[in-house]
Amino acid sequence: MDTLLENIEKIHTTEMGAERIRKNLVLECSDPVEKCLGIIKGEKTVITRKGKNYYAEDENYIITINAHSFTIITAHRKTERKNG
Repeated sequence: MDTLLENIEKIHTTEMGAERIRKNLVLECSDPVEKCLGIIKGEKTVITRKGKNYYAEDENYIITINAHSFTIITAHRKTERKNG
């Protein structure tokens, strides 16, 4: 979505959001927003908007961003699905 990328400098998170992102993505870095920005700007990332949120999804991650405030709400690793 162009609107998200046009406002990339506004993307941020809260202190609680940063902790949640570190935990969910198993990060040890001090700035999880930088990791998320790298994913959002990735060549293979698909950005969609559903209701009040943007979703930035690549082959490994899904990042949820509030469309009004540009706050990263959460980020998750995709899990491999087992057949059967």
